[in-house]
Amino acid sequence: MDVRNSPTIAIAILLATAPIPGCAQNSERQQSIPGFSTNTALRSIELSELRSGGPPKDGIPAIDNPHFVSQVEAAAWLAGQEPVVLLRIGNAARIYPLQILTYHEIVNDDFAGVPVSITFCPLCYSAIAFDRRVATNDVELLLDFGVSGMLRNSDLVMYDRQSESLWQQFTGEALVGDLLGTTLTFLPAQIVSFAQARDAHPNADVLSRETGHSRPYGNNPYAGYDDVDNAPFLYDGPDNGRLPPLARVIAVKLLDSTRAYPTSVTRERRVIHDVIGDQPIVVFHADGAVTALGEAVIAEAREVGSTGVFDPRIEGEQLTFGYADGQFSDAETGSLWNILGEAIEGPLVGKRLTPLPFGDYFAFAWFAFRPETTLYEE
Repeated sequence: MDVRNSPTIAIAILLATAPIPGCAQNSERQQSIPGFSTNTALRSIELSELRSGGPPKDGIPAIDNPHFVSQVEAAAWLAGQEPVVLLRIGNAARIYPLQILTYHEIVNDDFAGVPVSITFCPLCYSAIAFDRRVATNDVELLLDFGVSGMLRNSDLVMYDRQSESLWQQFTGEALVGDLLGTTLTFLPAQIVSFAQARDAHPNADVLSRETGHSRPYGNNPYAGYDDVDNAPFLYDGPDNGRLPPLARVIAVKLLDSTRAYPTSVTRERRVIHDVIGDQPIVVFHADGAVTALGEAVIAEAREVGSTGVFDPRIEGEQLTFGYADGQFSDAETGSLWNILGEAIEGPLVGKRLTPLPFGDYFAFAWFAFRPETTLYEE
């Protein structure tokens, strides 16, 4: 077998540095996690659920002092079709390329007056932004996060450097440690193409490749991983029984209701109107971004598109959206809209739909953490 063509073996080789024996199976190790001062007496999971991903604590280095460049400078090494995380706070925006996040998984940043962590777990394709402030015992704590080297359900387990509590990236919940039960606040972030982010926010800065670490940014260390016929890495949880594990879904959580929309459906439909609980929603799926986990060179990977989920109401009026000739439009005014839910032409130009909490994930990960999810079917 040529290991270069085996995604699972390639990932194993990528991660094969000194392992953490933190996933204790015996009573001796149940009380401590080597390399951590975490208070394991406070936990909502069994420590045996934690699995070593390969690298030790901080073996995948988070970016703590991010530098940024202009879009003109970034265009020298970032292709227009490459996927980026676009974070918007108020009218300000910043761009975090997945070609960098894939090698670091966490960026601790301060943006628009908000301390944020931008996170990406390649194994789940989960790009999630959090507010780094938490309140406990009426005291606000400012946290910064590192990569623990451990996984749970194949998802990144983070740790905060202040208490060394362990956090599930997918849910934002503290699993083990003094901050047990605390949940981080999610911030609206989307995976879109660099070109789409640039068109919508031409003045947004881009995370620089000057990270203080030497990595082959632009190359994909997980080449071929997201082939739908593959199995997730280090995942031994239940089969969701509804979709292949590495099928992609647009997943939405509103209060106690969750729903997943297979991208095989959304890419064909382009627009889906739905109601979750009492909340009307609209799902957009446009052409745009390639996958970060396809070809060895990210810019050469297949296109998977860009997505968004929004409240379709503007000033109390519910709009009805359609898609034609590569553009979204509303039937009520004929205004044109981009994938970020912004009206770019017509009577409503300048208006913005309210983004709803959602993400583009591999199906296995979403159903592992949200098994109660209903699956949208045409």
